[in-house]
Amino acid sequence: MNYDTIILGAGAAGLMCAAHCGGRTLLVDHAKKPGEKIRISGGGRCNFTNTGTTPANFLSANPHFCKSALARYTQWDFISLVSEHGIAWHEKTLGQLFCDDSARQIVDMLVGLAESAGAELSLSTAAEEITRTEGGYALTLLRGKDRQRVTTRTLVLATGGKSIPKMGATAFAHELARGWDIPVTETRPGLVPLTFAPERFPGLSGVALPARVGTGAVSFDEALLFTHRGLSGPAILQTSSYWREGEEIRLNLLPGQAPFPLLRAARATAGKRSLTRSLDALLPARLSDHLAIEWKLTGNLADQSDKALEALSERLTDWHLLPAGSEGYRTAEVTLGGISTDALSSRSMEAKDHPGLYFIGECVDVTGWLGGYNFQWAWSSAMAAARAIAAA
Repeated sequence: MNYDTIILGAGAAGLMCAAHCGGRTLLVDHAKKPGEKIRISGGGRCNFTNTGTTPANFLSANPHFCKSALARYTQWDFISLVSEHGIAWHEKTLGQLFCDDSARQIVDMLVGLAESAGAELSLSTAAEEITRTEGGYALTLLRGKDRQRVTTRTLVLATGGKSIPKMGATAFAHELARGWDIPVTETRPGLVPLTFAPERFPGLSGVALPARVGTGAVSFDEALLFTHRGLSGPAILQTSSYWREGEEIRLNLLPGQAPFPLLRAARATAGKRSLTRSLDALLPARLSDHLAIEWKLTGNLADQSDKALEALSERLTDWHLLPAGSEGYRTAEVTLGGISTDALSSRSMEAKDHPGLYFIGECVDVTGWLGGYNFQWAWSSAMAAARAIAAA
């Protein structure tokens, strides 16, 4: 069987590319259903893009690489596509857009577009062997016990990264690239909860509050969640992409507030109140209790000098913690790093030294923040490749 294009990976990027690259296209995935990561995302409603998408929202060894693809297929282009297909959506915080109904609507839209474009979809199918030929690429596909040899002029890798292996995620694209001497940058889990020693936060599992969390020169103002394993919530997930093992993270438990004047004012009006219970006006009670033990807070407000209150205020707004690690790829939403952008054309996503070979989506060393940015990279990088393929 001969094809113009074979796309490996029927996730967000693969489906988008199949819907727009034209010609005789085969879309292959080892999963039983297409778009499974889309289906589970956003609590089942798919945070499909972000109105504030800019190149600054992405991590990469080359922060300029994503600019071309993002500029030529923007968040507004995908929003228009969603609206044209009658999918109702709404905006949550920080420009995050979600389906009103179900993430399945996005999957159905993309599958429908791919089928309308004439693409064939082969699920529960594994690519066993890939070789280069004079006119393109040859693949051995395995479906059940049936093996099939196919050839293609163009091969697109949209197989994602290693995040959430229980859904079948693998490092397939990275392994293929290394075998063909295409550089791959260091990969690690991103947008992932951070872990601490057992019982580091006893009794705090489920406590959530707005916070500013950061590491190095970056910080994020979003929700913080204590778990039985450590810390999670959007502020932690965002920070995790910048954090490295052995580094501390900083927590401001009262972003946008100045606790010292609040505590001093409370001392003047409720001096007999215990210091611990005074914190309840600022923090969840269980967190107040925990901090009282960890920081050895004793006495009433009236017993506290200005210096003591200033020191407490500093700890509340600059609490340094050393994570033991992260929950790893098991719960990571994305894989940081991947196919080196030095090896790819930023305009087409084609490998510079391998004509007809493209890498799109998560397998590339471009990783977005939490909030719809990674889906936008999937759409934009897929369209960059699809347009180049269609024009070839």
